[in-house]
Formats: sequence, structure tokens, C-alpha cells
Amino acid sequence: MSSPASTAGGPVPAYGGAAADPYLPGSGSTAYRVDRYELELDYKVSSNRLSGRAVLHGVVLVPTSAIVLDLAGLRATKVQLDGRKTARFSQRREQLVVSAQAALQPGQAFTLEIRYEGSPSPRKGLWGEVGWEELSDGVLVANQPNGAPSWFPCNDHPRDKASYRFTVTTDAHYRAVCNGLLQSRTTRSSRETWVYEQAEPMPTYLATVQIGRYGLLELETGKHVAQVPQSVAVAPGLAERARLGLALQPAMMRTFINCFGPYPFPGYTVVVTEDELEIPLEAQGMSILGPNHLDQDWESQRLIAHELSHQWFGNSLTAASWQDIWLHEGFACYSEWIWSQEAGIMSVAARADAAWRRLKADAQDLLVGDPGPEHMFDDRVYKRGALAVHAVRMACGDLAFFALLQGWLTQHRHGSVSTHDFFVAVDRATDLDAESLLHPWLYEEVLPPLPAG
Repeated sequence: MSSPASTAGGPVPAYGGAAADPYLPGSGSTAYRVDRYELELDYKVSSNRLSGRAVLHGVVLVPTSAIVLDLAGLRATKVQLDGRKTARFSQRREQLVVSAQAALQPGQAFTLEIRYEGSPSPRKGLWGEVGWEELSDGVLVANQPNGAPSWFPCNDHPRDKASYRFTVTTDAHYRAVCNGLLQSRTTRSSRETWVYEQAEPMPTYLATVQIGRYGLLELETGKHVAQVPQSVAVAPGLAERARLGLALQPAMMRTFINCFGPYPFPGYTVVVTEDELEIPLEAQGMSILGPNHLDQDWESQRLIAHELSHQWFGNSLTAASWQDIWLHEGFACYSEWIWSQEAGIMSVAARADAAWRRLKADAQDLLVGDPGPEHMFDDRVYKRGALAVHAVRMACGDLAFFALLQGWLTQHRHGSVSTHDFFVAVDRATDLDAESLLHPWLYEEVLPPLPAG
């Protein structure tokens, strides 16, 4: 639920340029971009009470008379624009509208400071509940696709990527885990403060805070992947189970580095909640698993591989629009198949054949390259997207295929991409006609024949 409308300083003038992503028309704006978020969060676990201060550094992109932010279920109490004592602002329809004294012009830099408070809760939508969620003893934050406004004011557009600084104060004996590198941890009385710096640009839906009674253990990575620290935040009682369940993750990391190129972030953290989770989740530089995802069977291990591969496909490279979600999920599903073959479980060809047969038996009424918001996380987007990737590999051969992927990831490192960008990359790196090859997989309902090498 949005917070009650509140206004400081009179009526809000008209504003423009707020084109949103077509799959989430109520979220985000292209009237400006945010280059950096500095978030200070003070959270009480027992009462689920959050007091926040957000400082946003941005640049205006089109003429506008107001900055429109997404904020759902929390109440802004004070807003400053460029250091002015009080800015006029209002809250309505899960948006915070901050008025400027004079029209803002393209190229104009601005700084917004927003103080806000409330009891955060997840947002309900087509994909269930997303955002800030209470656990039995702590907090889980899963933003994708539009949960970020449940805990901080933001420009919730998938193309808007920024650096972050998180300062989280919470009860003693709880660990706060955020994106980026831990800068400091201080204790005062019954409160602890954790500071993280996320330098690589990140969209709002990948920002996260996880809070729990977690210890931290380091995975033994071996000399081949020692340059990528891998840690696990886990309750002490689950530590050994986590160590066993994630024992193959360093080998997965080595496999993906060999296939895709350098790991794109300074480190990788897995958070294991005490609560069981329906599905695992990924954030930038991080994945969140439940204890039910730590088994040795293929189902658990493929999910661990899937979330790890998202660091390349979906975290470093992110879709500029949600209609291109197959660029995340199709590649991550294909990464599962790569790991399956590397681990000696089942070959990529056998995985592709099994996926194709399931798709053939299923309804063929979805365009994977534009599935619509209600179907953007449909399993067919994952499996048929993976088969589209496989079709490229079968058409050009392994040497050209992996060179293509590494070039694609290097060229767009930490950037936003589209399906058109991928078509261009395929055309430039191979002798293939990407449009002819991939259009049937992405933009036609009828399933094409199984790709053959």
C-alpha cells in the first residue's frame, strides 16, 4: 500500500518526460538518471521499523519541473533539493514528487536528500510479493522486478544504473549483508552499523539488504579461482550444510570464467536464510538460498549454477527493458547445461533435447522475446531462451560461440543491453544472419526444430 498523500509547501506543478518501461508503466522515469545512491538505514528487527535517509546524485535528461521517484508504503518526512532547506513534495500513487523552484534543464546535476520512515512490506503484483520481507528472524530483500521502492526512494527503471553506498544500523548480533564490499562494522551499545560500497553500476532491482543472525564462512576456492573470494553468510547451525551444499560452487566459478571471461565483480556472497524459500534469488554480487537449496541433487546444484551465472548475464549485463528478460534467463539456463556437461551429469545436447521435447508438448502461445509482463518469468522464457542460445552455438561452432560470448560481455560490461544489441554482436562476430536464425526462437510462437550441430 502506498503511504497517505502528504504535501509540503503547496500544490505540485506539472512535470514531464517520465516514460516508463512498457512492462511496468507505473515505475521509473527517463526524465533524469541517478548516478549514485547513498542510503542510511536504521532498522529495528522486532518491530519492523525503518528510518531512512537517502541521498541521490543525478542528472536531468529532459526539461522537467519535478523529480518523480518511486516510493511505496513509506512516508517521506523531509526533502531537500540541492541543499535548499525544504523542497515542495507530495506522495501519491506510490510516487514521491519533488518540485523544483525553477524548471530543470538537460545536463543539470542535482542532489536530493530524502528522510523517510515506516514499516516496510513487500509489494504485491503479477509475480507475487517482491521487496522488503520479514523472515522468522531477520529480513530478506528481493526486488526483481519492482520491489526496490518498498525500502528506498529511487528511479525504478531497469536501464538506470548507479553506484551505491549502504550504511545499515540494526540490532546487535544481526549481520547486515549488502551489495559491494564491506567497508566497516562498528558496535555501539545494542546496535551495530555495517557500511558497504558498491562501486560497479547497478539497477535498483538488484540492490539488496539481507539481515539475519549470520556468521561468515569462506569457501575453499583453490588456486585457480582464488582471485574471486567466495563467502557464505549463514546461521551457525546451517554452516556445515552450506559448506557441503556449495562445495562445487568454486568449480562452477572456474567453468564460467573459462567460458564467459573474467568474473565481473570483486567477490561473490551466498546468503543462506534459516527460512526455506520457494526459489533462490540473485542480486549483484550475491545470491540468496534457502536451506532447501543445499542438497547434492541436480535440482539444487543447477539452481546454484544458475544464480552464479547471473553475475555475468543479468548483473553485469542487464536488459534495458523487461521485454528482453530472456537475455538474463535464457543465458542463465544455458549456463546450467554447460555446468551439467562439465560435471559429467548430462551433456548440453541431451539437456537441449529434453528441453525441446518438453516445450513441444507445452502450449506454443508465447513470444520469448516479448512475453508480456504476466509471463516474463514463465519457464518457457528460460528454456526456449536457452535453446536460442544453443542455436547460435550449433550454427557457428564452439570456438566462434565462446569468442562471441566473451566479446559480448566485455563490450557491454556493467551496461544495459537489448535483443537488437545481441543480434548486432552475433552478426559482427560470426558469419551468421542473427535475424534469420533467432527470429523464429524469439518472435514466433511455433517451436522451431531442435538445433543440430
